[in-house]
Amino acid sequence: MNHEDPVLLHTEGRIRHITLNRPRALNALNHTMVLRMAEALEAAEQDESVAAVLLTGAGERGLCAGGDIRAIRDDALAGGGTARDFWRDEYRLNARIARFPKPYVAIMDGIVMGGGVGVSAHGSVRIVTERSRIAMPETGIGFVPDVGGTYLLGRAPGELGTHLALTGEAVGAADALLCGLADHFVPSRELPGLIAALDVCATPADIVATAQRYAAAAPGGELAAQRDWIDSCYEAGTVEEIVERLADRGAPAAKEASVTILAKSPTSLKVTLEAVRRARRLDSLEAVLDQEFRVSSTAFTRPDIVEGVRAQIVDKDRNPRWNPAGLAEVTEADVARFFAPLGDGELGLGPGAPAAR
Repeated sequence: MNHEDPVLLHTEGRIRHITLNRPRALNALNHTMVLRMAEALEAAEQDESVAAVLLTGAGERGLCAGGDIRAIRDDALAGGGTARDFWRDEYRLNARIARFPKPYVAIMDGIVMGGGVGVSAHGSVRIVTERSRIAMPETGIGFVPDVGGTYLLGRAPGELGTHLALTGEAVGAADALLCGLADHFVPSRELPGLIAALDVCATPADIVATAQRYAAAAPGGELAAQRDWIDSCYEAGTVEEIVERLADRGAPAAKEASVTILAKSPTSLKVTLEAVRRARRLDSLEAVLDQEFRVSSTAFTRPDIVEGVRAQIVDKDRNPRWNPAGLAEVTEADVARFFAPLGDGELGLGPGAPAAR
């Protein structure tokens, strides 16, 4: 095993370990890592000696902070197409994880955002700790939740997913469990013992039972107590009305949410709301991933993703100049363009979808 590889693979007992290994970049995903993970899952699925896969992240800060958005910005500035190739393979990986026929155990310790959610929250055994901070923060960089994020958030109770999608708010363990983004809370101090116990499991049933045995009650979250205003405000028909309801609600957290939302890309906000609501009506993750690929491909051609990454990651001035600058300037026709079919460029995962070329 080459410890410089961005994805480390080894087997203990009947468990195939996959470790994301870019700790200085908070294990941000690049195309090489996505392809390596896909190959590892293919091999593990075919290998009868492998009972389960275990995903972890190198370093102390988290599993994965998302995709390598700086590289995506560079590609957009150069007028390239490598970002679309990356998303095509990444979304296929997300679908493979969701349909993996053996237990897929994801240790969602520390920071888990964007693409990190995609390689973990579609797994069958998802472990969070008191250090977990899970988010889909794309509206803050002029993008839209992807990697099956709109599928997951669209199926969260009430309007919790809409709240998280628009604000990009990071949640801890209890709220991740409430929203269906995780299955079990395990204190971080217990992770070495859990992993050692998994390594001696003989069957998939043993693996699931072991995860349950180590599970404990998560420390209290925040969203359960906020359901009243979240559900009533975010059920509004437009982003403008959502913001107005939040501002008028009277609850300090609702007012704060309205301010947070107004700092995001107006185009991203409107497309995100539409994407989450359309995702609720689609009957499979694959169909949602097809939709997300259309949205991502269009977002790649728009100015906000370049500007958002500049402001948040490159220059770090936290002062993006969105184009258009206001919600009122983003029309229904503008939003609809993000969902238009791509012809031969479709991802083609969902039933009846055009085959990708």
